[in-house]
Amino acid sequence: MTHVFVSGEAALDFAGTLKWRRDAPEELLVVAADLDDWALQSGIVSAPITSSTADLLEARELREAIYAAITARLSATAPPEEAVATVNRFAATPSVRPVLRAEGVEHLGSPREVLSALARNAVEVVADPALVVKECGRDRCTRVFVDRSRGSRRAWCGMEECGNRVKAAAYRRRHSTV
Repeated sequence: MTHVFVSGEAALDFAGTLKWRRDAPEELLVVAADLDDWALQSGIVSAPITSSTADLLEARELREAIYAAITARLSATAPPEEAVATVNRFAATPSVRPVLRAEGVEHLGSPREVLSALARNAVEVVADPALVVKECGRDRCTRVFVDRSRGSRRAWCGMEECGNRVKAAAYRRRHSTV
């Protein structure tokens, strides 16, 4: 499976591994190998990991805690205590480690260390008031992203899926009465 990385921060991309949360959720982390693929494709690790079913369940638990914390930030409310405790529990464990090699840096870690790296990133994103965090402007989409665009005018998580569909629908509406 090829994953999408449009959120600008690993923790937010990870939260996006459950798509369409409001109406017809689509789980992208179905089996443990999906977590392995996501970790490698995200660049958190540069060597493959091998996750167990238990790792997958923990990953989903962390993902939901990250999503709860970030959506609380979006609504300017305190994140749920349970989400905070979960993120902090994962962040407290050892994280992915950089290893210097003759050909450059390699990032190595276990599934648990990948989750720690994600939790640490989530702490930074949720706590940084300088980051402009938004939810995708497409009604169906529930992805959250950091808007680093000039003037903070970004409206969609990504152009390929959401932006193009919103623009195409607007075009069809404008031209349907002609």
